[in-house]
Amino acid sequence: MKPRVGIVNLERRKHPRFGVDLPIEYYQTDSSISHTGRLMNASEGGLLVYLPEQIKIGQHLKMKLFFSFGSDLNVIEILTEVAWEDIHLENGWGDYRFGVRFIDISPDDVNKLKNFLRSLSE
Repeated sequence: MKPRVGIVNLERRKHPRFGVDLPIEYYQTDSSISHTGRLMNASEGGLLVYLPEQIKIGQHLKMKLFFSFGSDLNVIEILTEVAWEDIHLENGWGDYRFGVRFIDISPDDVNKLKNFLRSLSE
C-alpha cells in the first residue's frame, strides 16, 4: 500500500477569531468582587483571556468587555464558562491564559459584538 500524504485541517471552531487587546472585568458567579484581565482574541462564541488567578475548568464567570465602536464606548456583559486553561509566564499579561465559551449573552450584546468583530475584518 502506498502511504497517503496530505494536509489535514483540524480547526474545529464554528466562528473566526479576531486578535484584540482589550480590558475586561470579571466576577466569579458567587462573588460581587470584580477583577481585571485582558481580552486577547474574540469570536462570536468565545474568548481568549489572560487573568491574574487560576480558575478551574468548568467554572462560570461573569465578564464585562469594554471597547469603542465609532464614537461610542460599549460594554458587553457575558456569562462564560472556562473551557481550557494554560499557564502563561510573560510579565504584564496575567499569569493564566483561559479559553472561555459563552453561556449567556443578551441579543443586544450579541449584535454589539458581531458589529465590532465585523469592523475588525474590514
